[in-house]
Amino acid sequence: MNKKLLQELKEKLEKEKVAIIKQLKTFATQDPKLKGDWDSRFPDFDGSMEEAADEVEEYTSRLPVEFSLEIQLRDINLALDKIKQGKYGKCEKCGKKIDEKRLKVHPAARNCMKCQK
Repeated sequence: MNKKLLQELKEKLEKEKVAIIKQLKTFATQDPKLKGDWDSRFPDFDGSMEEAADEVEEYTSRLPVEFSLEIQLRDINLALDKIKQGKYGKCEKCGKKIDEKRLKVHPAARNCMKCQK
C-alpha cells in the first residue's frame, strides 16, 4: 500500500475516532477501570413516575447504541495500532491483503471480503 493512501486512511480513522468519542460523551462516561468501556449515564429520578419511566426507556434504548459505538471505536483503535506496527491492511483470518477498495470504504476492516462472510 502506498504511503499517501495509508496516510489518508489514518486521517480518516482518526476523524472517525474523534466523532465516535464525541457522540459517546453525549450520553455516556468512560469507565476508568476498563479500557475501551463506556457506561451510559443512568437517569436521575426527580420527577413523576411517568417521567422516570420515560427516562428508563431512553436509557435502555441507548445501551445498544453504546455497545455498537464501543465496537467501532475498538476496531478503529486496532487499525491505528496496526498502522503504527506496519501490519495494517492484512486479513486477521487468512493473512492476505485486504483490498484497497474495501479499506477506502471501511478503513477499520479487520478481514478481507472472503473471510468476512
